[in-house]
Amino acid sequence: MSFVADLHLHSSYAYATSSALSLENLALWAGYKGIDLLSTADFTHPRWMQELKSKLVESPNGAYRYQGVAFVVGTEVSCIFRQDGRGRRIHLLVFAPSIEVAEKLTVSFARYGNLHSDGRPTLAISARDAASLCLEADPGCLVIPAHAWTPWYGIFGSRSGFDSLSEAFGDMLEHIPAIETGLSSDPEMNWSVPELADKAIVSFSDAHSLPKLGRELTVFGGDPGYQDLERGLKFRGVEFTVEMYPEEGKYHYDGHRKCGVSFHPAQTRREGSDCPNCGRAMTLGVAHRVMDLAGSTPCPLASSHPAGTAAFPTYGVPAPEGRPPFVRMVPLIDIISAARNRGPATRGVMAEYRQLVTAIGSEYRALLWASESELSQASDDVLADAILRARKGEIHVEPGYDGVYGKVSIVQ
Repeated sequence: MSFVADLHLHSSYAYATSSALSLENLALWAGYKGIDLLSTADFTHPRWMQELKSKLVESPNGAYRYQGVAFVVGTEVSCIFRQDGRGRRIHLLVFAPSIEVAEKLTVSFARYGNLHSDGRPTLAISARDAASLCLEADPGCLVIPAHAWTPWYGIFGSRSGFDSLSEAFGDMLEHIPAIETGLSSDPEMNWSVPELADKAIVSFSDAHSLPKLGRELTVFGGDPGYQDLERGLKFRGVEFTVEMYPEEGKYHYDGHRKCGVSFHPAQTRREGSDCPNCGRAMTLGVAHRVMDLAGSTPCPLASSHPAGTAAFPTYGVPAPEGRPPFVRMVPLIDIISAARNRGPATRGVMAEYRQLVTAIGSEYRALLWASESELSQASDDVLADAILRARKGEIHVEPGYDGVYGKVSIVQ
């Protein structure tokens, strides 16, 4: 058995998120997306926790259920601190094995920040000490660096991060089972970093609105609950991940948004990191940081992975020995938007999205598994062709940079 998980998202109580992020709507959209396990998100916020306690029903496998969807108790915290003479801003994903443990941990976090103001609280505590607090609350707590490469708030970020996990976590490093790739990197980029050889690599959506849910996913072996999630993270139970093309992420290339300047990292190394138009420092993106921290020899791709079995699509990316593979996909709403030449948030695109996922069963199935005839019957040949082209990688992406998302077009 396996389950599809999205464990980085938010409620309506987090800053800059949609007011529609209720439990009811999260459960509804989990069905649209084909997600078996969600994070509750934002468990430190008192009003959200009150709602979670009143609506979630505990199940035997360490999950809580609501309207047929399994949840684990999780949140994202923002650690703001100084270390080695530099200001650091690091986001961490934190998961607790029960609501009771989450409430205990919330009491500890409250000493370091205002938990009422934001569902993703800002804490005046180091990444290392935050991890230690979690394990003191319960040894079963899980801590994962969120969007690890993002310039701001990523553990490896160019603006306020570190050059290594050991530098960030010290004696807590052995208790960090995984990192989250973030939208601007994928597992293949992370395979080249030697320090990550013994860490699981996971991908989630960081959804601030319902349509963004599931834009990246991780498939684990087992049942959707805390027990098999913990086992999957600590003992290599990740089966594969579903990734956006990293060029779509808004921090993939180097650049300066105000001046519209975007550089491949090789160009930055040739010409310098100052904006050629205004002279200000450009934001060094994820691709640049991966190149900085990569080992001298890239990980070779193995040909022995069982791509094409029932568990993994034939068009996915096989992995080095001992690593799970992954699939790059364009979110379905973006494919419909490109095929119809309409904005992704327009009423027509959203209506067609709901119609298609209802007919096929879920977005996950439409993107990865549905046949051409199924897609044509559920929509039309134009959209079916666009989905299949995206599935084969027949797309063009203008890379994102300095907070500007990449632009996707389907190759005709």
